[in-house]
Amino acid sequence: MSTVVWIAAVSLAAWLWLLLCQGFFWRTDIRLPARSDPDDWPSVGVVVPARDEAAVLPESLPSLLAQDYPGRAEIFLVDDGSSDGTGELARELAARYGGLPLTVDSPGEPPAGWTGKLWAVRHGIGLARARGPEYLLLTDADIAHAPDSLRELVAAARAGGFDAVSLMARLRVESLWERLVVPAFVYFFAQLYPFRRIGRKGTRTAAAAGGCVLLRAETAERARIPDAIRHAVIDDVALARAVKGGGGHIWLGLAERVDSVRPYPRLHDLWRMVSRSAYAQLRHNPLLLLGTVLGLALVYLVPPVTLFTGLAVGSPAAAVLGGLAWLVMTGTYVPMLRYYGQPLWLAPLLPFTAFLYLLMTVDSAVQHYRGRGAAWKGRTYARPDAVVGDEG
Repeated sequence: MSTVVWIAAVSLAAWLWLLLCQGFFWRTDIRLPARSDPDDWPSVGVVVPARDEAAVLPESLPSLLAQDYPGRAEIFLVDDGSSDGTGELARELAARYGGLPLTVDSPGEPPAGWTGKLWAVRHGIGLARARGPEYLLLTDADIAHAPDSLRELVAAARAGGFDAVSLMARLRVESLWERLVVPAFVYFFAQLYPFRRIGRKGTRTAAAAGGCVLLRAETAERARIPDAIRHAVIDDVALARAVKGGGGHIWLGLAERVDSVRPYPRLHDLWRMVSRSAYAQLRHNPLLLLGTVLGLALVYLVPPVTLFTGLAVGSPAAAVLGGLAWLVMTGTYVPMLRYYGQPLWLAPLLPFTAFLYLLMTVDSAVQHYRGRGAAWKGRTYARPDAVVGDEG
C-alpha cells in the first residue's frame, strides 16, 4: 500500500472512532432535560457583566427584564469600565420597559491576577448575594432570552438536581462568513466536550457555555466561584471544571430559548473571536499546538486531499478511503447545520472551515509570542498561566 493510501486509511479510522466513540458529539438532541414546575420557585440573582455593550444591549436587556418568572428575581448589570455609555443605557432601558428590578454598578479596574470579565462577575455575584438568592444566572450582555427562559432553566435544575445548568446560546448566522464558521464553532466545541458526557456523574468531561449558566449559589460559594478561576480567559470551561471537580452535578446542552444577538459579519470579526483564546485553550503549550495542527490536518484535510490525489494518480484505494472519510465527516455535520437552519450544501465545505480554524489557532499562538496574548473587550492577558482548568 502506498503512503497516501495508509494516510487515508488512518483518517477514515479516526472518523469511524469519532462517529461511534466520542459521545455521539454530532447529535443535536441534547436539550433541556425533562422538567416540571417546582412546588416553590427559588429566588434568582441574574448577573450580567458588560463592557462597551451599548450596540447589543437594546436587543438583549429587555428580554431579561421581561422574564416571566413566578419567584423573586433581580438583575445586576456590572458596567465594567465601558466608554460607550453602557451603564446609562441599561438604566434607560429599565425605565422604559420595566419588568424585573435592575441594579447597575461598576467594580472599578480589576486588580492584578484577575481577568476583567471575572472581576465584573465577582462584583455582580457580591451584589446578588446580598439578596440571598438560591440560584445565580450568569449571562452575557449579548444574550437574548425568551420570556420563559429563566423559568425553564430553574425547573430543569430543580428536577434534575443539577448544581449548574448551561445552554449553548444559538449564535447569529446571517452573513456568509457566519454561515460558514458559526455552526462549525459549536460542532468543534461539542467534539471536544461531548454534551452527553458532561451531564454524567463520574466522568471528567466538564464544560459550560459562558453566555448562559444557571448556578446554585451554595455551589458557587463552595467552589469559590469566581475566585478559584480568577486567571481564566476561557472562564466557562474553568467554571464547569471547578464545579464538577468539587463533586457538583452539571449539565450542558443546546439552546431553544437563548440566542446571541452579537453580529460577526466579516471573517475578521470571527477570526478575532476564535484566535483571542485558542492558544490559551491549549495551555500555551507548543507541543499541544503541534498536536492540534496535525490532528486537524489528519481528520479534516486528509479526506478531500487523498480523494483528489487518488483520482489524479489513479489510486482507487486512496480515492475510496478518502471519499468515505469525507462522507462520514459530512454526515456528522448535517445535524448541526439543520439545528442552525442552514443549507446542507455547506456540509461538504467543513474541511475548508477546519482549515480556517487551523490558521486561527496558529495565529493565536503567534499573537501570544508577540506579547499580545488573549483579550476580552480591549484588555489583553499575555501571561502564560492566564487560563485555569482548561473551550472549549
